[in-house]
Amino acid sequence: MKLPTLALVPGEPAGIGPELCVRLAQQPRQDCHLIAYADPASLTQAAVSLGLPLRLLPPGQSANAPGELALQPIPLAVASRAGHPDPRNAKAVIASLQIAAGACLAGELDGIVTGPVHKAVINEGGIAYSGTTELLAHQAGCEVVMMLANDIVRVALVTTHLPLRAVADAITAEAVTNCLQITWQALRRDFGLAAPRIAVLGVNPHAGEDGHLGREELDIVIPALEALRASGMDLIGPLPADTAFLPQKLRGFDAVVAMYHDQGLPVLKYSGFEQAVNITLGLPYPRVAVDHGTALDLAGRGVADPSSLFAATALCARLAAQRLDSQAR
Repeated sequence: MKLPTLALVPGEPAGIGPELCVRLAQQPRQDCHLIAYADPASLTQAAVSLGLPLRLLPPGQSANAPGELALQPIPLAVASRAGHPDPRNAKAVIASLQIAAGACLAGELDGIVTGPVHKAVINEGGIAYSGTTELLAHQAGCEVVMMLANDIVRVALVTTHLPLRAVADAITAEAVTNCLQITWQALRRDFGLAAPRIAVLGVNPHAGEDGHLGREELDIVIPALEALRASGMDLIGPLPADTAFLPQKLRGFDAVVAMYHDQGLPVLKYSGFEQAVNITLGLPYPRVAVDHGTALDLAGRGVADPSSLFAATALCARLAAQRLDSQAR
């Protein structure tokens, strides 16, 4: 079976993304082929600052030696400076994502690994941008779910980047149902789990305490779970969030669905931040991102930890291989 070919998108060129990609290129790969969608000068500059070899190859040529990396050039408007993002480069940052995603939609690539971007700088560059997850979902014309994962736990989110005051209104039967259906389908298709078991957290403390601490569980979550169980999904909950992540309980779940961002992600990041990755479920192709920001204060210093990018690449390769295997059957 052929190895999947993945796009590697560094993200903000003034952040740590380019140097993480250079470090990734030093590792021999037997699980995938990589093509960087990036500005060649930014990658070369990062390699020089790290004192590491880098040989950029045409997109159709496989990288076989440490330090080699296939490249689809996406030139910047102005030269990047480590730690100093320039809004004039926003169009190139977005273009690298859209062009790579377009190649996936056309069947030319099998997945995307993305580095961190700087939302404020992109908006300052005149591009309305709320996040890469939303950008890729809009381009593909589909609904998606954000999942963060490490070796300990997988956490999918019903709501993502909302003020806490807005969360309760966003927890609807439709939102809960869509999140669970997309998560369940992705666990089967991409992770190869024939019968996923998903823990679902309640909205309120103690999962509402039978309505004494809020009625979202009784009025919204429980009816949605009952309807999905009738379709064959193995769902546990709604569970109190303060005990659902105990190790003995996690061993019985394939994933946890949290109702809002800070309900599930602090536990995941505490359990293994360096190896955590961000997965977009529901796209027609696998997309895995690092679970950290641009770290402008670390850019150019050669001290940024590449563990999340390494983990994201390895996972994206596994997910892409799983899809290719399913398609070949």
